[in-house]
Amino acid sequence: MPNVYIVLSDTGTFFTSLIKKYTKAPYNHASISFDPDLKEMYSFGRKHPKNPFYGGFVKEDVFTGTYSQYKDTTCVIYQLEVTEREKEKMERLLEVFIKNHHKYLYNILGIIGVSVHEPIEFSNSFFCSQFVAEILRRSGVKLWDKLPAMVTPEDYRQNQHLTLIYEGKLFDFEPIKRNLK
Repeated sequence: MPNVYIVLSDTGTFFTSLIKKYTKAPYNHASISFDPDLKEMYSFGRKHPKNPFYGGFVKEDVFTGTYSQYKDTTCVIYQLEVTEREKEKMERLLEVFIKNHHKYLYNILGIIGVSVHEPIEFSNSFFCSQFVAEILRRSGVKLWDKLPAMVTPEDYRQNQHLTLIYEGKLFDFEPIKRNLK
């Protein structure tokens, strides 16, 4: 059975510290990857590492993207077993996002919606955990009985279908550490 990987992270920036004060959760960003070495991760977040206000769909690169600016990033990595068909659907959906990356915006209003328990959705706008949940849902993977627009990084941590494979500093994760050398 193939696997996908859900990565939750905390870069420790001022912006993420503010979010953590509200959520009381250790991680506030979610990404999805199809390879166990996390060479390619996808999410909605900063398009430029130094600018938290310019966001949208991003292909995350640990070595050159936002994470490269925050070497003390902590993370938790989960493995999710899926069928071959589910994984193929996810990859096809991702191709649509990649091809149209310039059309997608960061759903800051959606984050406010989560805080007031009211989903705020737009067809071309997502926040990180909503995006990962949407990719899973559209591929036939049902992890919750709630809309993707209400899914938070903490929901992934609490889900019994995900298998924890690593928790600690992102740059201490062995496949990443190995590629640093």
